Amino acid sequence: MAARAQARRRPATAPRRPAARRRPAARRGASRIHWDRVGRVALTLVLAAVLYSYLNPVIDFVKTYTATTAAKAKLHEVQDENTRLHWQVQHADDPIYLNRQARAQGMVAPGETPIVVHGL
Repeated sequence: MAARAQARRRPATAPRRPAARRRPAARRGASRIHWDRVGRVALTLVLAAVLYSYLNPVIDFVKTYTATTAAKAKLHEVQDENTRLHWQVQHADDPIYLNRQARAQGMVAPGETPIVVHGL
């Protein structure tokens, strides 16, 4: 037995092979996760969240713009009425204007005979 053991041993002078590097275990097929698709979905969700965060300020801006436009229209109406009323106040003492207003209401001047025409 001793002879066999010595025969199996290598001589001490023979160079040894360097230990082989360990290779990582080979994968068992392709990964089922498509990381490019996962990245696209995540990016799309982030983009949707950002757009949603801008939604409320945009709605408020549109409401404010609409209200401002309506207020400007009302302001112009009130300014036109104010101008008309100022004109009436300025001409309230004018005898020609007063005469025209009185005749529009159906009044007659002293000494005139009123005539009513039916069917016009």
